[in-house]
Amino acid sequence: MRFPHIHPMKLGRRAYPFNDPSWLCELKWDGFRVLAYVDQGRSELRFRNGMPFKSWTGLTVALGRLKVESAVLDGEVVCLDREGRPDFDALFHCQCDPYFYAFDLLWLNGSDLRELPLVRRKQTLATVLTGAPDEVRYVHHVEGSACELFFQLCCEHDLEGVVCKRVDSTYLEGDHESAWLKIPNRNYLQAANRPVLLYEDEP
Repeated sequence: MRFPHIHPMKLGRRAYPFNDPSWLCELKWDGFRVLAYVDQGRSELRFRNGMPFKSWTGLTVALGRLKVESAVLDGEVVCLDREGRPDFDALFHCQCDPYFYAFDLLWLNGSDLRELPLVRRKQTLATVLTGAPDEVRYVHHVEGSACELFFQLCCEHDLEGVVCKRVDSTYLEGDHESAWLKIPNRNYLQAANRPVLLYEDEP
């Protein structure tokens, strides 16, 4: 696969959510942050440090069925419990069938999209994932004016947190962490006694 070497966008961290129309807010799916590389019906997953993600070949087959010539997607590999919430323990121990939750599109059919504003990239991503296999899912967002309510609902349902992103942010900001901000649920039950993983995307 011939793609540029891409460093995943890093997350800054903020203690509390905020409402701002120049930002959007996504659910932080509790899984493994990976880049999905798709080329001519084949795909591979790589952690943020470039290490290949070799488990669950069914997921790479599903990504290879996307109706694109080539693409690079940023997202999370996630396992779900019976209520549809992320189950990190099941993911870590390979005890379920995973899903790929895509929140950004960096490359499409030979074109580098990283200089486009985030909102444009997400619009294109939503189009690419129309009719995608069920294992590949689009991460929806709310506008910044609803972020505080969205975070409150996240905490009430014991989810990991949210990520706030500037709607005009490019993907070329390197280690600059102020454009994407993770706001964690400080009472998230699954965070207790979790092993430290070198490939997790934590600031």
